[in-house]
Amino acid sequence: MAKWMLILAMVLLGGWSHAKEALPASEDPVLEARMLRIATELRCLVCQNQTIADSHADLAVDLRNQVKEMLKRGDSDEAIIDYMTARYGDFVLYRPPLKGTTFILWFGPGLLLIGGVAALVLVLRRRSRLAPDQFEPDPDGEPLAIESDAKPAP
Repeated sequence: MAKWMLILAMVLLGGWSHAKEALPASEDPVLEARMLRIATELRCLVCQNQTIADSHADLAVDLRNQVKEMLKRGDSDEAIIDYMTARYGDFVLYRPPLKGTTFILWFGPGLLLIGGVAALVLVLRRRSRLAPDQFEPDPDGEPLAIESDAKPAP
C-alpha cells in the first residue's frame, strides 16, 4: 500500500517539476499600463459589449498589439484614439462623444422608456373610463376558478 501511495505522490508532484515562471506581460510596465488604459476606452468591434482590453477575440488582440506598437513609436494617447476613431468611426469608442450623430446612442433608451410609460398610462386611462359591460364577460357569468385535483368540501 505504501508503494502505491509513493507512486501516486510522485505522479501528483511530478507536474510541479515542469512548471515555469510566468513571463512578464511586457518589458516595460509603464507602456503596458498606458496600453491597457487606452484599450479600456476602445470597444471590441466583434464583441461590441466589451472593451478590447477585456475581449479575447482575434481582432481585439490585433488592436491591442497595434496600440502597443503605436505607443512604442512614441504616439500620444490622443493620437492613438484619434487614429482608431478615424479608421472605425465613433462606434469604436466605448464612451462615444455627445454630438448629432451619437444623439440616439445617448438618449434613445431614455426616450423609449418615456414613450413606453406614456403608452401604458394612456391605455390604463382609457380602460378605466370604459363601462364594465364593454369588457368580455366571464364564461357562464361566474368568476374563473383554478382547477385542482382536490375534491370540493361537502
